[in-house]
Amino acid sequence: MKLVKATPTFGTMRQDLDRIFERFFEPNFWPTTTPRGVEAMWEPTLDFSETEKEFIIRLEAPGMARDDFDVDLDRTLLTLSGKREFHKEEKTEDYIWQERQEGRFLRTIRLPAAVMENNIAATYADGILTVKLPKAQPAAKTKVTIK
Repeated sequence: MKLVKATPTFGTMRQDLDRIFERFFEPNFWPTTTPRGVEAMWEPTLDFSETEKEFIIRLEAPGMARDDFDVDLDRTLLTLSGKREFHKEEKTEDYIWQERQEGRFLRTIRLPAAVMENNIAATYADGILTVKLPKAQPAAKTKVTIK
């Protein structure tokens, strides 16, 4: 009997379909018919974790400057947005394959609990935006007297 390692076909099939749709809607795919005002969008990957004291979000976005990001919090809804642009290095080059993504992005995360809005810290280093959101302390129990 021969053992064959199973390959995850659904995961790769989904990635292939995502790439097809992404390429279809890229502005460069329709060079003469792209409507004005249409801008490429991309979705950087992120990790969302927590410790006893805080939530931590790490967004992978290499090639951006610190000023290209916006971090907004509305109660328990955190929005990370920004724009990344690549400039063509050589005008004499014709790309055969281009996988680096550029354009605007918007990631919204619903936090599972309230955070201390005044103590949020965001740093950007080595292509990773790290946002630390300290958890709000739960309110002390209050005994209510029934009248």
